[in-house]
Amino acid sequence: MSAATHSGHTPYYFVPPPSAYPVLTAIGLFFVILGAGQWVNGHEWGKFSLFFGLAWWAAVIFKWFSQAIHESETGLYGKRIDTSFRWSMSWFIFSEVMFFGAFFGALFWSRIYSVPTLGSLDNQILWPDFKAVWPSLQAGATAAPGGTVEPFHTVGPWPLPTLNTALLLTSGVTLTIAHHALIAGKRATTIAWMWVTVLLGATFVGVQAFEYHHAYTELNLKLSSGIFGSTFFMLTGFHGFHVLVGMLMLLFITLRLMKGHFTPQRHFGFEGAAWYWHFVDVVWLGLYAVVYWM
Repeated sequence: MSAATHSGHTPYYFVPPPSAYPVLTAIGLFFVILGAGQWVNGHEWGKFSLFFGLAWWAAVIFKWFSQAIHESETGLYGKRIDTSFRWSMSWFIFSEVMFFGAFFGALFWSRIYSVPTLGSLDNQILWPDFKAVWPSLQAGATAAPGGTVEPFHTVGPWPLPTLNTALLLTSGVTLTIAHHALIAGKRATTIAWMWVTVLLGATFVGVQAFEYHHAYTELNLKLSSGIFGSTFFMLTGFHGFHVLVGMLMLLFITLRLMKGHFTPQRHFGFEGAAWYWHFVDVVWLGLYAVVYWM
């Protein structure tokens, strides 16, 4: 049952009424996973399930978020809800830290322990042709016995990864400028810098898509290119997805700013998106150093 409120008064702690949105969202995600799983296994009907699920999911999320925005703008979210949102976003970002930590751990373990061990004297009888060399240290090294992985070349730090690093770092600066402008009550300035931030994020995604095309078509670097290929695309691919999600978050925040939402005193929706974006920036710095330079 929703919290009882009087006109013009914020409830002690707003509790929304029962909603069908969580179940409807789960239905959409079911078709997404079903379709993706079938499509990658050669069933053409899987793509229709995937796209149907994405469309369903997007429609439900739009309605759900619109309801939450309406609740916020009509004064139903007080200080305690704001605190709940802050804790929720903090734990969500912590879960993302653990998510990327697992992939960084896989990269570290493979490079520092697994590959040298497989190339040791104890394994020479089983795999006499194995090269215990990490591919980023030796161009074209597949680190595979019997030619099970096609020769490939790695992606160096210049120019695209370095360009993307500059784009993300610059976007963090423009986002911070927008935040300070919002606190100062300069809405027009905030909106302008937010659009710059969104553009920088979209450009990053475009540059990474070009980098992937270059890796597949010219370097023969693929997800199937041994442990190097799998860790490279898992780390950079998931990060790119997070950049896309963060860019969409900032886009919606910008559109809300243009509608007059948020005040210098109450704008956690803006702050939550900014926290996420700065987290994405920090993860990229780790990726840039470990994946492209080392």
